[in-house]
Amino acid sequence: MTLQKEITLSKNHVDTLIRHAKQNEPNESCAILFGKNNNGQFSTTDVFLTKNTEPTPVNFTISNEDLIKAYKESEEKNLEVIAIFHSHPNSVAYPSSTDRQYMEVNPVPWIIYSNTNNEFRAYILESTIVPVNVTIL
Repeated sequence: MTLQKEITLSKNHVDTLIRHAKQNEPNESCAILFGKNNNGQFSTTDVFLTKNTEPTPVNFTISNEDLIKAYKESEEKNLEVIAIFHSHPNSVAYPSSTDRQYMEVNPVPWIIYSNTNNEFRAYILESTIVPVNVTIL
């Protein structure tokens, strides 16, 4: 039996991500999450907010500079990059076809916040898109 993958976020992390999503409306927001991965049990300890360099309501791009800063900071804190976050300002929290393409090269959970439904969902790409439980502590 395969253990269901899960990502945990604190209430503070959730509040930070929602605030970031709302501040970037009508465009998508994005962030990188740090923490630990224990066999598919992802525990978030830090949220690294990033700027969407392609500000549109249907896509996001994290700059190379932000990526370098994020990986450097995670290394300094002895943490892993455990998830990619972005918002869907006008749609449900499910990966778009563009998200799916980028999930192939970023094999960590993708957390999507739907501004419309005020809900967090997470997915990871294995051979198909697999839901990841989101637990808020």
